[in-house]
Amino acid sequence: MLTTRRSFLHAASAALPCLLSGMAAAAEPVARNGRPFFKLSLAAYSFHRALAQNWPKPTGGPATMTLEDFIDFCAELDLEGTELTSYYFPRDITPQFLNSIKERTFRLGLDISGTAIGNDFCLPDGPERDAQLAMTRQWIDHAAAMGAPVIRIFAGHIPKGETEQAARERCVSGIETALEHAAERGVALALENHGGITATADQLLAIVKAVQPSPWFGVNLDGGNFRTVDPYADLEQIAPYAINAQIKASVFRGDKKEPADFERIVGILKSANYRGYLVLEYEEPEDPRTTIPELIQRLRASLPTT
Repeated sequence: MLTTRRSFLHAASAALPCLLSGMAAAAEPVARNGRPFFKLSLAAYSFHRALAQNWPKPTGGPATMTLEDFIDFCAELDLEGTELTSYYFPRDITPQFLNSIKERTFRLGLDISGTAIGNDFCLPDGPERDAQLAMTRQWIDHAAAMGAPVIRIFAGHIPKGETEQAARERCVSGIETALEHAAERGVALALENHGGITATADQLLAIVKAVQPSPWFGVNLDGGNFRTVDPYADLEQIAPYAINAQIKASVFRGDKKEPADFERIVGILKSANYRGYLVLEYEEPEDPRTTIPELIQRLRASLPTT
């Protein structure tokens, strides 16, 4: 009997790793080293009324600013980085153009802190979904060529007549498919809390924890996108998973808009031991050229000094 019991325990012990490897692992908060550390960047979307939108389709009137002008503006503010939103790149992007952007930012002492795409991974199987995945792969290549370390991605919206669970499963599948190429090119994908099926912290984390863990995947914390009873509480939930962070001039409590508490949002990220870029994304009606410098000054003052 003793020998049989020992044999059983030995066999069970040997089989345990195999059983565990077959179980779906959940994403863990980002492992970080050292104390919190912040660098400042500005999203090109801050000038969405001045820049010509070419992606995913041309919209708007005549442009009064070029992407190069925006990069120069970031340098004038002495920022550490510039976030080059995909919408404002030319329709036909050549290696020569990407190299020119890379050279300009380097010469001005700026990092390209990241880029952003307007994807929808909730779409059902078919040509439209295939096009979304192809576009994501293309922008992973563009990011790698420019040296941009991260792309802000969206989840998407529930197609009419479908359930959130079905949409979430397709979103998870889309992220995992895109991550295969992202890992090969050395570009991280950061899922943003951007309405739809990421309108709350619980919805966002349900996706994040369902994606197979990858060092190339995490959350893009957007400080102004939640429209919940307590948006700051939701930000506290997602901050440990953040690999990129944005801040806006306003937050919403439900549908009520109020000025963002920069110190509180920075404190939430600090408590999560966040290290990386904090990107201002300006969406207010006032002229961004005159208002953004004031906001950057406020934001700098809110950052930890040690």
